[in-house]
Amino acid sequence: MDILEVKDLMVFYENAIAINNVSIKCETGKVTGIFGSNSAGKSTLMYAISGIMMDMKRKEEMKGGERITVVGEMRLNGEDIMDIKPNDRARKGVVLCPERRRIFPESSVLENLKIGGYLASRSQAQETLKYVFTLFPALKDMKGKEGGFLSGGEQQMLAIGRALMAQPKLLLLDEPLLGLSPAMETRLAQAIKKINEQIGITILVAEQYARPILPVIDYGYVLENGGKVLEGTAQELIDNPDVKEAYFGV
Repeated sequence: MDILEVKDLMVFYENAIAINNVSIKCETGKVTGIFGSNSAGKSTLMYAISGIMMDMKRKEEMKGGERITVVGEMRLNGEDIMDIKPNDRARKGVVLCPERRRIFPESSVLENLKIGGYLASRSQAQETLKYVFTLFPALKDMKGKEGGFLSGGEQQMLAIGRALMAQPKLLLLDEPLLGLSPAMETRLAQAIKKINEQIGITILVAEQYARPILPVIDYGYVLENGGKVLEGTAQELIDNPDVKEAYFGV
């Protein structure tokens, strides 16, 4: 069963097309990848799925700024969510961990995590916090430290942990490996797989750096210039010569 189905999605900024007739599916309990270079449309797609794009559209209309147009179909567990606000999508389990982490730098690690738990019951928050500290033991050791003093990799762990605190059913990870060392990329890719396998969360991960992510996905899509150009299982993408040339340099 598909938890998410996006069909014929198009997003325009004024007259520039950012997403061009893209259709994707996320199967329940699986990890799905979205790959592409800068400006391929990955973040726009994640913003559209999370509902943030609709919020941006409304705010731009209020101030008479850039016109954003979003058309197509989007269903969560069969329900049409195209016009549902981002906070209501979050309540339905669609939770975005944004690009460049966007933690609260002046708040401690523990405070950042508790902020993420605003949708959780007390018992859910306690249980998830325990899991986050098991998944990322480094965060437990620095739970009183301000987020702004963490390394890039530690901040990404915190951002993922904060997203988990919101009790996602569909976790959207936008460029989680951006700016990290190869060792940290591998570590976080393994954490993504653990989250999926250990607690069964469906994950959609958008990433430019395909090499560490491809082995942990079940199915993937490749975007170029806002359009979908390839799709397949992890092995099909790994074996594809165009993917090898673009993302593995071979």
